[in-house]
Amino acid sequence: MTATACVDRLVWTTGDGTTVTCHGPGTRYTPDQGKAMSPDCGHRYDRPGEHQVTVTAHWDVKWEATGGDGGRLAQTRTTEMVTGLREAQVLNTR
Repeated sequence: MTATACVDRLVWTTGDGTTVTCHGPGTRYTPDQGKAMSPDCGHRYDRPGEHQVTVTAHWDVKWEATGGDGGRLAQTRTTEMVTGLREAQVLNTR
């Protein structure tokens, strides 16, 4: 049997009243992006503190078995975490 699973979308509940839906895997961060927002899936918090974050991954699973059997399954997996967001701002007067 062969099974192929792909993430269809990720649904993030960010803990500050915002829900973000990301279609596909998103864009990998590279240092040249600096502090720019993600071009296809991102969220910026307005204030520091602890946030209860939940992400639900929606998977599309295609399967094939010997003899011609096969099909598709939809699966979801949810993960919850508390994340601490801290920020330090510095003013350089020189």
